[in-house]
Amino acid sequence: MEEVLTVYPGVYDKTPPLICMDESSKPQVREVRPPLPAKPGTLEKQDTEYERNGVSHLFMFFEPLAGKRQVAVTDQRTAVDWAQQIRKLVDESYPHAERITLVMDNLNTHSGASLYKAFPPEEARRLMEKLEFHYTPKHGSWLNMAEIELSILSRQGLDRRLPDRDTLKAEIAVWQQQRNASARPMEWRFSTEEARVKLKKLYPTL
Repeated sequence: MEEVLTVYPGVYDKTPPLICMDESSKPQVREVRPPLPAKPGTLEKQDTEYERNGVSHLFMFFEPLAGKRQVAVTDQRTAVDWAQQIRKLVDESYPHAERITLVMDNLNTHSGASLYKAFPPEEARRLMEKLEFHYTPKHGSWLNMAEIELSILSRQGLDRRLPDRDTLKAEIAVWQQQRNASARPMEWRFSTEEARVKLKKLYPTL
């Protein structure tokens, strides 16, 4: 099924949206023997043996000021996969935005070079002109709020064995819908000045 990011039309004609992105993965695991159902006084019991059924990759895009998030599930996490998700972000999620501020970590695929690898030069340049990249300091990727959202997703929706990709996508879709329905801006405790003082060792020395 084609992954389509949610569109918020007309909101970003003048104010550039701030988007945090991060990546993760989730293995699919099949049960070898049916679990023993829960009974009064006892929890459900799973066999320690299981069967691996592939690994899916997750791209998280989180807009902290709006409290909105979108997760795409892919086969891989190559430079081309990242570039395709970025084009969806620009053209499908925020088609009215003149510019998008994108916060992410220093993974080697998170760069304009990936856009040029995936698309013709004219298309890559068009996308680059819509984007403003900001990178978290090395060893400080937790400053990216998308990583926090991935942690919440892992605890609330993916904290058990999921047998196949369709089940994984269904669980993510339910979690995403429920969390977006009660969306509110993320409360970030660090101001810029506080970050410069408390996290001085994470920033490069000029």
